[in-house]
Amino acid sequence: MHERIDWEAAERSPEFQELVHRRRRFVVPATVFFLVWYLGFILLAGYAPDFMGESVYEGLTVGYVLALTQFLMVWGLGWLYLRKADREFEPLERKAAERAGGMEHIAPTGRFQRRTPAPATTTVDEASR
Repeated sequence: MHERIDWEAAERSPEFQELVHRRRRFVVPATVFFLVWYLGFILLAGYAPDFMGESVYEGLTVGYVLALTQFLMVWGLGWLYLRKADREFEPLERKAAERAGGMEHIAPTGRFQRRTPAPATTTVDEASR
């Protein structure tokens, strides 16, 4: 039998609060950085077309280079988040789950697993009543 999890108590636990704090401390600055970078690119494209059209190398313009940096920046932020999640967030997730009594929901890697639902035992006649 699975024990019930007190989700409100789990949310108030110091481990969960630390997890939320550390995630927010990474996600908020990363999001601000992404938005400023992207908005800067859009503003330059709209208000500095001569600068964006300058050739860097044989037809490659500043605009193209900055557009490509958007992809590099997103991949870099994604890599940083995954690295931080593996090293910092997952151990905190495990501690918070242990305190909540929900260890049966967590795989050895720290990733939450979806439980398969129990087979339905009601018949069509019972369900239609």
